[in-house]
Amino acid sequence: MIPVAMPVMGEAEAEAARRAILSGWITQGPEVAAFEQAFASYVGAPHACAVSNCTTALHLALRVAGVQAGDEVITVSHSFIATANAVRYCGAVPVFVDIEPGSFNLDPARIEAAITDRTRAILCVHQMGLPCDLQRLVEIGHRHGLVVIEDAACAIGSEIAWQGEWQPIGRPHGDVACFSLHPRKVISTGEGGMLTTRRADWDRQYRLLRQHAMSVPDSVRHGADQVIFETYPTLGYNYRMTDIQAAVGREQLKRLPEIVARRRHLAAQYARQLAGIDGLGMPQEPAWARSNWQSYCVRLPARCDQRAVMQSLLDAGISTRRGIMCSHREPACRDVALTQPLPHSEAAQDHAILLPLYPQLTAQDQQRVVSALARACGVCALPTPESAQPVE
Repeated sequence: MIPVAMPVMGEAEAEAARRAILSGWITQGPEVAAFEQAFASYVGAPHACAVSNCTTALHLALRVAGVQAGDEVITVSHSFIATANAVRYCGAVPVFVDIEPGSFNLDPARIEAAITDRTRAILCVHQMGLPCDLQRLVEIGHRHGLVVIEDAACAIGSEIAWQGEWQPIGRPHGDVACFSLHPRKVISTGEGGMLTTRRADWDRQYRLLRQHAMSVPDSVRHGADQVIFETYPTLGYNYRMTDIQAAVGREQLKRLPEIVARRRHLAAQYARQLAGIDGLGMPQEPAWARSNWQSYCVRLPARCDQRAVMQSLLDAGISTRRGIMCSHREPACRDVALTQPLPHSEAAQDHAILLPLYPQLTAQDQQRVVSALARACGVCALPTPESAQPVE
C-alpha cells in the first residue's frame, strides 16, 4: 500500500528521545527551551513558544489577541475543523469567507464585506503549505485595526516574497503564526505546536497560560536554592510540550531543508507527469510564494466522481484523501450562520483529492500513482439521473 503521507524519522530522533528520557527531566524543560530557540532561528522570529498542538496554539493566539465572547473572527470554513474550533473556544463566532479556487486559500477580495463592528481578527490559513496572500491580508488588517493570525499548521518550510526578499512563513508577517507538528505535517514531534511572534508581551502570556498560568515555572522552582510558592493569578491551561517531543523536534528541524527540497522535487514530477490527464486541475504556486508541498491536491475532471476515483486508487493499493473539509458542513458547526455563500470551498471538498507525497516516495511508486489516476479518470463518470434510478 502506498500511504498518502509518512513522517521522516530515524536513529537521530530515537537517540534524541532516549537522551531526554535518561536525563530524568521529561516534561517541559531544557529540551523545549532549546527547540524554541532553534525554531525561532529557523523562521527568523524573535519569539517562539512550544505548546501541545496547533489547536492549543490557535486558542492561545486568539485569547492573547483579546478575542472574547461575542466577537467575530473572519476565517475559512475550508480547513481542518480545529481552525473554527479555536475561535469557538474563546466564545467568539467564526465568520466564514470563501477561498480562491486556484490557491485553496482565503480570498482577500471577500474580507471587507464580512467585517462588522464586532470583528476582532482575521485568521488566515496557509492551506496545504501554500502561503496565502499575506501582503493583502495584512494591509486589510491594518486598515481596519484587526489582528492577523496565521494558521500555519501545514506551512513550516514554506516561503513568501516580502519586501523584496524571500522570507520563511513564521517570521511572522501577521501578528502571530501557529504551527502544527502532527505526523501528517512536514516535520513532527508526534503531537505538538508552536507560536511565533514579534511581540515579547504576547510571548510572555503564551508561556504563562500554557502552564496553568503558574507564576513560577516548575523548572525554576525545582532549581531554586530557596523554597518558592507559586501562585495562579488567572485561568490557564495545560498546553505544554514535553522534553521528549522537543528533543525529537530539534532533530526534525535539522532535516527540514532536505525534506522540503525532496517534496518540491516530487511536486515538480507530479506536475510534469499528470499534465496529460485531460481536465485535471493541478496546484499552482503564485510568483510570490514557495510551497513546502505538505500535500499535493488535484481537482478532478468534471466527468469524474470523487469517491469512485478514490476507490479505484485504493483498489490499486494507493491511499488518497478527499479535498480539505468544510467546517460549516459538520454538525459541530451547524449553528454557525453563513454570511455569504461558499461555492469554491464546497467545490474544493467535493471535487479535489490529495495524492501521496512524502520524501520516501520512490519514482516507481509515484509513477504507479500517476498511472492509476489516469486510468481512474479515463473510465469514471458521474451517475446520470437516469442511471442513478433503481432498476425496477
